[in-house]
Amino acid sequence: FARMFVQVCLYFYCKCLWRCLKFVVRKLTGQCELQRICYNTKPGAARTMKIEASLKGSKSKRLQTSVNVHPDAIEKTIDDIMELKRINPDINPQLGVSLQACLLQIVGYRNLIAEVEKLRREPYDSENPQHEEMLLKLWKCLKPNSPLKARISKQWCEIGFQGDDPKTDFRGMGLLGLYNLVYFAEWDTEIAQQVLTDSLHPKYREVTKKELSQLSKAEWEKKKFDKAIGYSFAIVGINITDLAYNLLVSGALKTHFYNVAPEAPTLTHFQQTFCYLMHEFHKFWIDEDPLDIMEFNRVREKFYKRILRQLQNPEMALCPHFAASESLINM
Repeated sequence: FARMFVQVCLYFYCKCLWRCLKFVVRKLTGQCELQRICYNTKPGAARTMKIEASLKGSKSKRLQTSVNVHPDAIEKTIDDIMELKRINPDINPQLGVSLQACLLQIVGYRNLIAEVEKLRREPYDSENPQHEEMLLKLWKCLKPNSPLKARISKQWCEIGFQGDDPKTDFRGMGLLGLYNLVYFAEWDTEIAQQVLTDSLHPKYREVTKKELSQLSKAEWEKKKFDKAIGYSFAIVGINITDLAYNLLVSGALKTHFYNVAPEAPTLTHFQQTFCYLMHEFHKFWIDEDPLDIMEFNRVREKFYKRILRQLQNPEMALCPHFAASESLINM
């Protein structure tokens, strides 16, 4: 109880102290916090995240709710903020432009979460012609020279599904998993096919004498023929979709999207980020050189933590130009 009482006192003390400091700084500089952020912080995640924190932490309800407005209401919201803060837009024309860009990103990120969540919750329906068309497109992009003999077929295992009907594998991520896989296969076709080939046929690996002395006979038999054990391409793609989804809803991807999307981030930004994560996970998997597929969760968790660390840098952009990684082609 004493510890909780002290924490509560510290919270209110710091909160009151912070408001007093803001008041003093405004009197000294003649600028409100929003002005200081926009004028002293370069565009991107650093500025937008500070603006977002400032608006959410404001004692004014109008400012707090400004991060939740409809995109069409952003211009009016900017006018309300300028009026509330007693800022003359004629003297500070750039402030309105900067605030608008930040609010577009903030509101866009929230709307992107809603759009992604809707896709995740929609189950794959084999009776839906559009769903079936997307699934067949995935096959054609990945295996253009191998016609699918039947809709229900063991051939689906060749691209990493678990059974002869892929619809059962989409349960965890719904249509979102299929959307991402199709996007990767259609727009990054060469690399998607490269990753698929590597997942099916791991590269030969020379084991050094030092490694050999540290391996048991069973481990040697498992490791002597491959650089990294293969994995199920489609299942890993759905798993990486889950990873990207968690990064999005946790807010971790704000750093990336606020740095690469000049306005509102879209589903395309999310799908391009998925492509990047697939590229990077593939390389990470090979570098980790797991003993068997049972190590997948360990490798995935380690990869997830590495991405989180990268996103803690306010200047981080995972894939600045949303271009496919060329390094995989040379691996």
